[in-house]
Amino acid sequence: MFGNYINGEWISTGATFENRNPANIGEVVGAFVKGTAADIDAAAAAASAAFPAWSATSGPARGNILYKAADILDKNFESVAADMTREEGKTLPEAKGEVRRAINIFRYFAGEGSRLPGMLVPSERDRVHMFALRKPIGVVGLITPWNFPSAIPAWKLAPALICGNTVVLKPASAAPLSAWRIVEALHQAGIPKGVVNFVAGSGGELGGALVNAAGLKAVSFTGSCEIGSWLHAHASRRHLRIQLEMGGKNPTIVLADADFNSAVENVVNAAFFSTGQKCTATSRAIVEDAIYDKFVAAVVERTRKLKVGDGMQPGIDIGPCVDQSQMETVLRYIEIGRKECGEPACGGRRLTEGALANGYFVEPTVFAGVAEAHTIAREEIFGPVLAILRASGFEDAMRIANAIPFGLSSSIQTTNLSRAFEFIYRAEAGLLTVNLPSAGVEYQLPFGGTKDSSFGPKEQGPAALEFYSDYKTVYLKY
Repeated sequence: MFGNYINGEWISTGATFENRNPANIGEVVGAFVKGTAADIDAAAAAASAAFPAWSATSGPARGNILYKAADILDKNFESVAADMTREEGKTLPEAKGEVRRAINIFRYFAGEGSRLPGMLVPSERDRVHMFALRKPIGVVGLITPWNFPSAIPAWKLAPALICGNTVVLKPASAAPLSAWRIVEALHQAGIPKGVVNFVAGSGGELGGALVNAAGLKAVSFTGSCEIGSWLHAHASRRHLRIQLEMGGKNPTIVLADADFNSAVENVVNAAFFSTGQKCTATSRAIVEDAIYDKFVAAVVERTRKLKVGDGMQPGIDIGPCVDQSQMETVLRYIEIGRKECGEPACGGRRLTEGALANGYFVEPTVFAGVAEAHTIAREEIFGPVLAILRASGFEDAMRIANAIPFGLSSSIQTTNLSRAFEFIYRAEAGLLTVNLPSAGVEYQLPFGGTKDSSFGPKEQGPAALEFYSDYKTVYLKY
């Protein structure tokens, strides 16, 4: 039984919901207490009460708790990673990489406690000392998704806490255990009562309660565009600070001058690893006409070599979809693709042979001959489905890449330096990669998109401090 964490106590009473292994739905990973609106109110009240003391705690002291939590996660590294694979489905190597990233994020922001930047500038007036201090904003609600169940809670929690805020964390109900492990580490590290609160359960019920909770000052959300828009509307009525990371339909442009083998590997990696369940995954490959047929053939050949199965087993490349609902969404889009542009070049089936019968496995699927107007070229699928479009040249590829409402991640594969810089300056996305997969970011730089993909200040790196703190400006005559 995994309880909610409110005011420094584990609350293990109430109705529960099961978290099952998507690779083997007969395996219960854990039973979680199903939080209620009353739990959210209690968590927000605890966070409000804890805020004055925590915000008055020195930055280095706050950082020391984050360092301790990181050390605890490091000590339990193997079991935390295994828990993630069992609850979310990603392969064990991917889970280990994510847990390592969460640990590094905590250590990175722990260091910020000793150097939280303010401003000191000269005044135009004689004997006036003019400066600005950073101050926390208060109680922050954090709503995190299931696809990166450790890294995303970490990159929201760590900057929020180091800036002196108190938090209420609501993780995705499809994968709450990884976030629970992070809160457990903070508890063991000695985080004061009420500073961190954790409530698991239905997003529909708890999201509404959180955005309406008394004392709340800000909300940071990662998830779908639909829910993000709803949150924005409700938060705006209360004048809450809000940060949204939402959908993507990320292109990778492949030019004829690209390192061909590297381009194939980068596209397959970004499209299918983590079962395509990344907001930065490549879901559209836009390929120059001169190499289109050759590229499609090579991608299909490489994709067919990918091994699908239980991510706890060695040699597996792709795990299951996170749950039945997500699998059904992916299969529905595959059927739409069949109707609009014919049979896929490879894949397109739910896999049920042998041990796969008990999980939510979908074949990595490649559609060729996809047109811009086709649904699978415009809507986010969030699964192992790649649409390959044809472009007459660089300019046509740029037009196709930018001609969608999303703007999270964009990539180009080219050996032409001028084309690379043209792409960098003209691509309508917040994250750009050149000769790399579109997915795969680091915590030291800002993370976030443009257009309908994001709203508000960026996450990660120094930019994260902008959302979780405000300025107090001082003019002092001496």
